[in-house]
Amino acid sequence: VEIGPGPGNITRCILEKNPRELFVIEKDRRFLPMLEMLADAASPGQMKIIIGDVMDYSLENLFPQELKVDWHSLSPPIHFIGNLPFNVSTALIIRWLRQMHNKTGPFSYGRVNLTLTFQLEVAERIVAPVMHLQRSRLSVMCQNLAKVRLCDKIKGASFVPSPDVDVGVVKFRPRREPIINDVPFDIVEKFVRTMFHLRRAYLVKGLRNLYPRELNHLTDAMFEEADIDPTHRSVMLDIEEIGRLVKVYWKFCQQHPGLENYDFRAKMKTPKFVTKSLSD
Repeated sequence: VEIGPGPGNITRCILEKNPRELFVIEKDRRFLPMLEMLADAASPGQMKIIIGDVMDYSLENLFPQELKVDWHSLSPPIHFIGNLPFNVSTALIIRWLRQMHNKTGPFSYGRVNLTLTFQLEVAERIVAPVMHLQRSRLSVMCQNLAKVRLCDKIKGASFVPSPDVDVGVVKFRPRREPIINDVPFDIVEKFVRTMFHLRRAYLVKGLRNLYPRELNHLTDAMFEEADIDPTHRSVMLDIEEIGRLVKVYWKFCQQHPGLENYDFRAKMKTPKFVTKSLSD
């Protein structure tokens, strides 16, 4: 599957490898005549063109059912290649990570590999290690669920139309098990997003935002139970350490129903049933 083939420069290279089937998903109808020429030149039925926004497709029923394999076995013979639109690249990769975690969408077929292009700054965030300046929510979410590697850097002038920035090519290989396991995806994502909200501050300052005023004492309890120094900063923790904090937070969410829905940005009041749980 190729996402965003444009005029088909990469598509030609893919067809030279003679895949059994090639699906291309392109939003811009201006490229349709060029893609149709490539489809006509390919083997009959080999290349299929989908005009539309990739965000509108689940891609779950795109392939024959016989291609499905067990998650813990080798990857299925399916590969996603994407020249992702920069304005949706982060939202799309978070969506695919959620599907990867839940084994839905294209990942219902197994551990499908991805080779995707991003604005170079985004690509560097995805692969950023501990203590790197680019370490971010995206780094943790991607590396928790997949082995990621920055394969190449490409000048923006190499693309048509040319972006104003350079591009990074990142390969994703889904892990058999996430590093942070037994916790819902949305809980992990919320925790990591909150943790990096104040990336230069002490962890304890940012993570207090997970709790309403009435439950704020749980912040210190979380650090103590996870055995993490609250004066560390977000870029200093590896995923295993973050996982210890996430699991304690998830335990508190289960003990105090409604806590997982608390959003400090909305300045919402503590739900009555959360407050009540403190006195039970």
